[in-house]
Amino acid sequence: MDLLALADFNLVARHGGFGRASRAAGRPKATLSRRVAELEAALDLRLFERGGRSLRLTEDGRALYERTARLLTELDETAQAIASGGHSPRGRLRISAPLLFAQTAMGRLAARFSRRHPEVRLEVTTEDRAVDMVEEGYDLVIRVNPAADDSLVGRPFLRDRLVVVASAALPLPDDGTPWPAVVRGPIEPPAAWPVTTPAGRSQIRAAPVLSLSSMIMVRDAVLAGAGIASLPISLVSGDLASGRLRWLGDVEGPEIVLWTLYPSRRLLNARVSAFLESLREAFPTGAPEELAAFMAGRPASDARLAGGD
Repeated sequence: MDLLALADFNLVARHGGFGRASRAAGRPKATLSRRVAELEAALDLRLFERGGRSLRLTEDGRALYERTARLLTELDETAQAIASGGHSPRGRLRISAPLLFAQTAMGRLAARFSRRHPEVRLEVTTEDRAVDMVEEGYDLVIRVNPAADDSLVGRPFLRDRLVVVASAALPLPDDGTPWPAVVRGPIEPPAAWPVTTPAGRSQIRAAPVLSLSSMIMVRDAVLAGAGIASLPISLVSGDLASGRLRWLGDVEGPEIVLWTLYPSRRLLNARVSAFLESLREAFPTGAPEELAAFMAGRPASDARLAGGD
């Protein structure tokens, strides 16, 4: 495949027409049209639907554009880095992160990274769903306990655990009466939450009375006395240390692990490597204490966790 013709095809597809691409690149419209026609002939495919005043990608054209645009950008950035004689990170870095981590940590992480690497255009979006990295153009995704995927390379960088907490002002229920509970998700009938305490395993009876869509809202509602909740220890450690919340037990179940994932078929570019290094500096051991300290603006070396045990 002629890479120059492929680059011209991507230019036209990105700008939505030969005229606009010609003006943006300062190249003759006839040259761009000829190069795209040569590419179509070489591939034996029609890449554009040509109308009187409109130009749009065919299904094959869109698939080719989605698969090659990012690769061509990486080739161009690599050539620029080599030509400049350096290997400092530059270009766009697109990251997808889960809601809670994005709300509590990504702002500070992004600011620190941008100060250190000013030539990188960092873009962070919040997605709790499993995005398609290649199709949606992400360089790196952060996910909680991700399913195995042979097409991705991953490494864990943070651990957390769930605890049941209540406002210090919330009265203890009478014997046999369920605790009012705040949940993330649908409100369900009363249930027994299995927990572990220094006294051993036990159960806390909970009757959900309030459903909210984010963990931060759940924590705020618990602080306001709406009920008990199951929350990450990193999110509530400061409230436990201050006495605003009281610890009722550790939730039984698998550990919460945050992973960084990137496509295995690509070489790890300088931008991704630099961001992974930033995560290692922020969370050197990956313990919940480090995330709690980071959210409080303290260095990881000063991490202290005020739990219930």
